[in-house]
Amino acid sequence: MDPKIHNNPETSEPKEDPNQQNQPLAILAPSPFATVSLTLSLNTILPTHFFTQPKVSSLFPPPPPNKVKVPTQASSLSHLSLSTTISPSPSKISFKSTISSNPLSNPLSLGPRRPIDPSNGAAIRKASIVWFRNDLRVHDNETLNTANTESMSVLPVYCFDPRDYGKSSSGFDKTGPYRASFLIESVSDLRKNLQAKGTDLVVRIGNPETVLVELVKAIGADAVYAQREVSHDEVKAEEKIETAMKDEGVEVKYFWGSTLYHVDDLPFKVEDMPSNYGGFREKLQGLDIRKTIEALDQLKGMPSRGDVEPGEIPSLVDLGLNPNTAMAQDGKPAVNASMVGGETEALQRLKKFTADCQAQPPKGGSHDSIYGANFSCKISPWLAMGCISPRSMFDELKKTATRTISAGSKRDDGSSSDTGSNWLMFELMWRDFFRFVTKKYSSAKKLEGAPATACTGALA
Repeated sequence: MDPKIHNNPETSEPKEDPNQQNQPLAILAPSPFATVSLTLSLNTILPTHFFTQPKVSSLFPPPPPNKVKVPTQASSLSHLSLSTTISPSPSKISFKSTISSNPLSNPLSLGPRRPIDPSNGAAIRKASIVWFRNDLRVHDNETLNTANTESMSVLPVYCFDPRDYGKSSSGFDKTGPYRASFLIESVSDLRKNLQAKGTDLVVRIGNPETVLVELVKAIGADAVYAQREVSHDEVKAEEKIETAMKDEGVEVKYFWGSTLYHVDDLPFKVEDMPSNYGGFREKLQGLDIRKTIEALDQLKGMPSRGDVEPGEIPSLVDLGLNPNTAMAQDGKPAVNASMVGGETEALQRLKKFTADCQAQPPKGGSHDSIYGANFSCKISPWLAMGCISPRSMFDELKKTATRTISAGSKRDDGSSSDTGSNWLMFELMWRDFFRFVTKKYSSAKKLEGAPATACTGALA
């Protein structure tokens, strides 16, 4: 008996051919496929039942044959492309998905593509480079942490730039043997700390704009992460890096991490900052200091592509310096030979200093005579190399100091407390002032206004 075809009021039914009215319409569901409804719901599995011919004709052009095969192609994914293919012989409606079996080669469009905006951290990069500069540490290092968060593999790199060595135009060493020895020790300690966290440090002698481009090509890096610096030569190096990476289509992301107060938190633009310390300090009253960034327990491994060798850490001779000049005239090591470079030594010295501050009773008088021989924390060389951050010092002082660390703290008599930990806080603020004022004039196209001055009218 012929099946009756009922009209569907929700669809418009094409006129039937009188010659085909008595022909049966068979809807086949060959095993292993099951017949599905064409009322598609991509969030649930489609129900299985027979449906009427008008629904088929309303969604797809009526094929010449009378038999239609509909295989089940259900998916709960929200992004699914379906396409129809009609063959001239007994017609078959086929569904094709654009989902790749390898999500890395053809990812789903479920999120934004890698942004050009460096502030957008939603990108996942295949490989990136961390260019260490004056931030030779793993603690409180936003550059290193961000690269590891946004990348599948990270290549840490340090370049000994030949332009930093040799003689200056005045005939003096650009980098003397003592500083170079301290730097070599700091780089060596950084490599050990990185190795302890599952990666390594690539060390090269050469111009960064050349070395980094070679490494980018070798590993197929998507971006270079680095700390922003302030001096004239360092700013020029950044410009060369940006130009070289732009030609390669590689993004350069800079971070700020060399001062106690973050440059983005200042209540003024750097170009508008006061040119004297007194005005600078006054505007920073009550300004919050950002929290330190904890070091990651495990870092991303180095990229397998390119088979990059870590390289050897150079000696003084490799840098064109005479190692004998690092010895005293009597052949014994110089006094500062006991100052070992590196983050490990810096953290130990900081803990010792804060412990001494806590154990030593506070003394009055000026900061020039604070604690006698212990007149200074003597940690400036490690700060200069970035083996420790000013914020790490501030946090450690907060934990161990017996007095409130505040630039505006007052004694009972209303006078400033410039001794102990508070005095060290002032010294860190002095350091910030000089770095920000250096940035102000090194990045300016034209030097305008009055020169910077340290005259404040008060001890700090």
